[in-house]
Amino acid sequence: MLRLAFMLAVWGAAAAANCRDMAFEGASYTVCEVAAGQDLRLFHSGPDGALGSFAAVDKLLEPQGQRLDFAMNAGMYHRDLAPVGLFVEDGVQATPLVTRAGPGNFGLVPNGVFCVGDTLRVIETLAFEAEKPACRYATQSGPMLVIGGKLHPKFLPDSDSLNIRNGVGVSADGLRAVFAISNQQVNFYAFARLFRDGLGLPDALYFDGSISRLYAPELDRHDGGFPMGPMVGLVVPR
Repeated sequence: MLRLAFMLAVWGAAAAANCRDMAFEGASYTVCEVAAGQDLRLFHSGPDGALGSFAAVDKLLEPQGQRLDFAMNAGMYHRDLAPVGLFVEDGVQATPLVTRAGPGNFGLVPNGVFCVGDTLRVIETLAFEAEKPACRYATQSGPMLVIGGKLHPKFLPDSDSLNIRNGVGVSADGLRAVFAISNQQVNFYAFARLFRDGLGLPDALYFDGSISRLYAPELDRHDGGFPMGPMVGLVVPR
């Protein structure tokens, strides 16, 4: 426990995300790595309702002398931008956990939850329901990409379902999370292999597809588009 506390304090002091471009199996990706103990948050609502954009999040942080260092969309949402499935923002649950299978990517079980607590975790939904871990921030999405080192059983290597995709994977010790977005269309199998085999992460969760966006100013990247629902971002001093 003392070693864990020491590592969290050391990594928490390194405020910036490590964002970089990388290639894996012929495809291009951008990845951003965050350590447990850094000020990683999930965002959805402000005083006037759903924030909808990275710029709105940054504006919300400005009065506190803070800014976004990196951000991406972090889960699926309804037409009114409300989260699909569990969403916890700063310890407050906005929407409940969904445990049933259903249509679309979200309902392609097993799906899961990204949880920001003392450590960073990706937890399969039914395991999350049984454990009820303490999360300061949490977002449910689906499908799981990697579960305990195994790819989602329904992914096909030769699938022709191609899209820009983004998601998050976590290390086995929970001390780091890696957020990734593809820079070209890939299938689920290729995207899951990026996390397991390219990044060495045993658990990973899909966030979304065609609306996938990244904010990474160190890479001169600020993807725009229609308003978004849940977002994840690393907060640093302005």
